[in-house]
Amino acid sequence: MNLTHAECRQRATTVAVEGYRIEIDLAQAADADVKTFRSTSTITFTATTASTWIDLIADRVVSVTLNGQALDPASYDGARLPVSGLAERNELVVEADCVFSRDGQGLHRFTDPVDGKTYLYTHFEPTDARRLYANFEQPDLKAAFTFVITAPQDWQIVSGQAEESRTSTGDLATVTFEPTPRQSTYITAIAAGPYHRATDTWSIARADGSTQEVALGALCRQSMAEYFEAESIFEVTKQGLDFFDREFGYPYPWGKYDSIFVPEYNLGAMENPGLVTFTENYIHRGAATRAQKESRAEVILHEMSHMWFGDLVTPRWWDGLWLKESFADLMGYHVCEAATEFKDAWTTFASGRKPWAYRQDQLPTTHPIVATIDDLEAARQNFDGITYAKGASALKQLMAYVGRDAFFAGAREYFVQHAFDSTELDDLLGCLERSSGRDLKTWSRVWLETAGTSELTPVVDVDSEGRISRLTVQQVATDPLTGEAVSRPHRLVIGLYDVVDGSLRRTKAIETDISGDATEIPEAVGVSATLVLINDDDLSYAKVRLDATSLKTAHEHLATIESPLSRALVWTSLWNATRDAVLPAADFLDIVTAQASREPDSALMGTVLTNAKSAIESYLPVAQRDAARTRLVETCAAGLAAAAPESDAQLIWARHLTYAASTSSDGVDAVRGLLDGSAAPDGLSVDADLRWNAWASLAAQDAATAQELSGALAADDTMTGRTAYVLALASRPTADAKAAAWDKATTDDTVTNDHLRSLVQGFNHASGDPAPEYVERYFASIGDWWGSRTMVMASILARGLFPGGSLSEGQDPAEHPVVRQAQGWLEQHPDAPKALRRIVIELLDDLQRNLRAQATAPSLVE
Repeated sequence: MNLTHAECRQRATTVAVEGYRIEIDLAQAADADVKTFRSTSTITFTATTASTWIDLIADRVVSVTLNGQALDPASYDGARLPVSGLAERNELVVEADCVFSRDGQGLHRFTDPVDGKTYLYTHFEPTDARRLYANFEQPDLKAAFTFVITAPQDWQIVSGQAEESRTSTGDLATVTFEPTPRQSTYITAIAAGPYHRATDTWSIARADGSTQEVALGALCRQSMAEYFEAESIFEVTKQGLDFFDREFGYPYPWGKYDSIFVPEYNLGAMENPGLVTFTENYIHRGAATRAQKESRAEVILHEMSHMWFGDLVTPRWWDGLWLKESFADLMGYHVCEAATEFKDAWTTFASGRKPWAYRQDQLPTTHPIVATIDDLEAARQNFDGITYAKGASALKQLMAYVGRDAFFAGAREYFVQHAFDSTELDDLLGCLERSSGRDLKTWSRVWLETAGTSELTPVVDVDSEGRISRLTVQQVATDPLTGEAVSRPHRLVIGLYDVVDGSLRRTKAIETDISGDATEIPEAVGVSATLVLINDDDLSYAKVRLDATSLKTAHEHLATIESPLSRALVWTSLWNATRDAVLPAADFLDIVTAQASREPDSALMGTVLTNAKSAIESYLPVAQRDAARTRLVETCAAGLAAAAPESDAQLIWARHLTYAASTSSDGVDAVRGLLDGSAAPDGLSVDADLRWNAWASLAAQDAATAQELSGALAADDTMTGRTAYVLALASRPTADAKAAAWDKATTDDTVTNDHLRSLVQGFNHASGDPAPEYVERYFASIGDWWGSRTMVMASILARGLFPGGSLSEGQDPAEHPVVRQAQGWLEQHPDAPKALRRIVIELLDDLQRNLRAQATAPSLVE
């Protein structure tokens, strides 16, 4: 089922696709006993070769006809259908029975436990359109698509374009959609089912006299309609379309704009033009914080930017994945802050998104933003923190480097030159060079074509009066793939802070360029500063260290910094230092205890508390954990008691109280009090989701009976409730519960993607290391999982069940038994699939990082 770049590049030189007509029969989709549906693909294409192959993953091929002549389908191997006897122009018709999915790939089928209704939707990225219809599955072979869907006529039947015609026969409707503009296979889409639908319209009158009107739709399951905030979704959609129309200068090219929110989705969202797919997690069944609503807005705008970056202009191959994802990540946050009510989006990026990139960039599997992708398996693995968050950070730096106006001018030229075509790196750089007048080849080489993270450290000398006499910024950057030093230029701001009336105030901001191993900052001389923050305003991408004085100041005054973005950057610096074993976890937790309850941004506070729990369970020595767990429970309980009624802070403290109590018996009574109302403060909405958090926490402490969990399910017998119930059962710490969770996850291939995630999360939902037998079983089984499951499901198992471990007193991290077994497996399986080896390599590196932190140096905070 793998596809290599070399063979696809060769196929693209011999084949040009004109169009597809895809007919899908979903007449029996609501019958759970029917496992397949009929798919008929009619493909018109030209060829300069006598033979090629068509991509298709189906239960069986019924018939194949080439230019009116029947071909024998016996050569079909389950993924490829060889086709010989090609003419200069061809019409190929492939009829096949394809399989309804339960893992989120291809055509996913879901039956709602609330009302028994069936819903279907597709997800194809990077190469799963072949699970719905026969095609040339590579992004540069674009074509026009006409979808013809037969389904129950009382269903919503949707695709990326508007309906062209509809006919009815009995209880069925056959809908023919208008042909799409030229696009890649992976962004085609259909959905069908009794979805609830809301409608609106976006329109614009431009200065040049032109106008445009776009029909908007928002869809969700009927049982979720009462929670659906369609007006908010439309508001952000319109704000985004206004911004992109103005700044990109290329009218929205896909006709209509539907947003569909679907169950059991593997991703946050997907940019199918005209039918953007979102996870239902963005529909809030209970109280939702401003941060949750901001997150939804950012994702809406991220996917919308893809209508241009990725859909209109598409990477030629998956090594250009960053060409769409880095830009979309940048635009999601940039437009969220520039065009919506969420003016602190970059704070969220700094505290929640960039740490994903920092982690990924320090793994042995790091890669440049512009990565080499040899095949499909590598492509699936590279939807990672480097492609998204590091790429967005680099482009944010580029925007600062060339200027905002030149940046968008280059984008406008890019769309005009390459509309409905495929591109590579040089195509984009050429447009940006012309708009900015800058030579970007050197910039590209050090930022896009090298791996690794720059580390920036201030060296501060002060005079007898405590004023800076000299400030130097040291840069250390090595490409871990080559071992060579990399001197990246950074356009950034250095913030100098001092305590004024008990609060930290930025007394001077120095915008400057950093390059080479050391850069002296003469503008800082004579300034009194007890905290020096490199990369204030977050213009660049680098790990930033704090000097000893700044660290002490952060411990005492961090929450008093006025700017939430600056506070986020200090918190991120502290977290990176903890992960790198530069700052002991105990010191990080001391700062959390001192400052988290005073943090005015509730979303940032939530991120800090999440990191605190990770610090306890991963980086703190075992002997210190119980006391730290108790301390975190106490911190959360005190924060909850002090929070204003009905505030975001109140809800976030309550959620984190349940998380903290999952590893500490000291939190059991408080969580019980939330459930029965005896300890729920005024104004707190203890909704279904918070109740399930509480039940999972109690289950992990063996403080919830099976009868209680069954009662919780009876009270919330929904998709979300059933998934949460699976998690709670698997969270119980008994040997029988862990055995049941392991066995169901690893042997029951009827488990859905969401339930599999809950099983593996619950299996790990307890303090302490896994039983030794599961370590053995993991390494004995991962190869079989990879060979017998889809890549999505096998990845959930391989990542979720990797055995962690803690450092025993006096033990060398290199001698830890899980470290040795993982290294042994890698040595014994050099020919294992690259994607599987990458997972094991990354998880082994995480474990070694944890163990090093547990053995870290003495405290740095006085």
